Amino acid sequence: MAPLEIGIAGLAVLFVLLFMGLPVGICMGVVGFVGFALISGLEPALGVIRIVPYSTFSSYSLSVIPLFVLMGNLAFHSGLSSDLYHTARAWLGRLRGGLAMSTVAACAAFAAISGSSVATAATMGKIALPEMKKYGYSDELATGTLAAGGTIGILIPPSVILIIYGVLTENSIGKLFLAGFIPGVLEAVFYMVTISILCFLNPALGPAAPPSKMREKLASFKGSWGVLALFLLVIGGIYFGIFSAVEAAGIGAFGTFLFGLARRKVGWREFKDSLLDSTITAAMIFIIMLGANIFGYFLAVSGLPQSLAEAMVQLPVNRYVILLIIIIVYIILGCVMDSMAMILITVPIFYPLIIQLGFDPIWFGIIIVRMCEIGLITPPVGMNLYVIKGIRPEVPMGTLFRGVVPFIATDCAHVLLLVGVPALSLFLPNLMK
Repeated sequence: MAPLEIGIAGLAVLFVLLFMGLPVGICMGVVGFVGFALISGLEPALGVIRIVPYSTFSSYSLSVIPLFVLMGNLAFHSGLSSDLYHTARAWLGRLRGGLAMSTVAACAAFAAISGSSVATAATMGKIALPEMKKYGYSDELATGTLAAGGTIGILIPPSVILIIYGVLTENSIGKLFLAGFIPGVLEAVFYMVTISILCFLNPALGPAAPPSKMREKLASFKGSWGVLALFLLVIGGIYFGIFSAVEAAGIGAFGTFLFGLARRKVGWREFKDSLLDSTITAAMIFIIMLGANIFGYFLAVSGLPQSLAEAMVQLPVNRYVILLIIIIVYIILGCVMDSMAMILITVPIFYPLIIQLGFDPIWFGIIIVRMCEIGLITPPVGMNLYVIKGIRPEVPMGTLFRGVVPFIATDCAHVLLLVGVPALSLFLPNLMK
């Protein structure tokens, strides 16, 4: 078999193994090693096995992942998530669908110190779902809002997925973070407008909660100001060139730790749990990155990404038609695959094509993350749907699926806006020092 044929066969085998439920990192590593050996020989493949683990685990840029994960875990134990929700509820709860809007706003704010969609959905779900049930919200609206709102966790910086994209493509993580801010805020606004329209058409979906007095609204900021301070410290420091993304992650994690101590919410037990959870999550991500790097070597020697890029560029169609095809591929993959697997498998294939077509790599990173967000709420493998199901086991999966349909439609409109107006993603990065 020619190297290109081996590359195509290896990709097919990888998808089969993933659909069988085998671990992503192990699948990519094994397929990459075998494919590399078939093309270049056993000895060079063993050389890859000797070199790649060290180069992956000793990468300074990857240290940003455990630090931002630790920041999110410490923020959870500090009680910031509940404070954020109560602040949003005080200001928006009196509206039809106000508690659902409050949930979206709290998810967006918590995303600024979390970086994980699943963590955002799980954390806010435990707080918001009982509150919405108390005021008679429909299960469809309540669960759909939580599942969709949680996805904002990987777009508003800091974002683990953006970090991985930056490492894979050697783009600035700081610029990617800034690029995700405006689209992330717009996504939250889009979700709120969707909730408002749904409740206007059917007020029974989300009854208004009792209004809060102005004194209560102002007092609600007492517990949530720390999130704004941490966000401005981390992202502001990156924006003004005061420190790098890795340094920002360390400062953010330490600042969250001090915040938890000051609130007397983080003791030895909470600190130990945060470290343990962060270590487990980071180890899982690093193993997947190791497999992805080995698989990347295999794709490189097979020539598959380059051949695909050359073939697609020569098609007699507008480059946006090719982009639309890529987006459709991501929608299909999102139905059956985890977001991290999508990124690690497809970026080495599509990135050379995007560069040849003349698209901005920072902008494309935001588009990819948006497609991963859609995948998180797309049946049958939408991870956030199962997180919400775990919190509300009595709600049928059919109800969850119906609940996210309006938000998937909203996501599609949002993606079209980002494609049509790249400046929404590139304005802040272009101002970065």
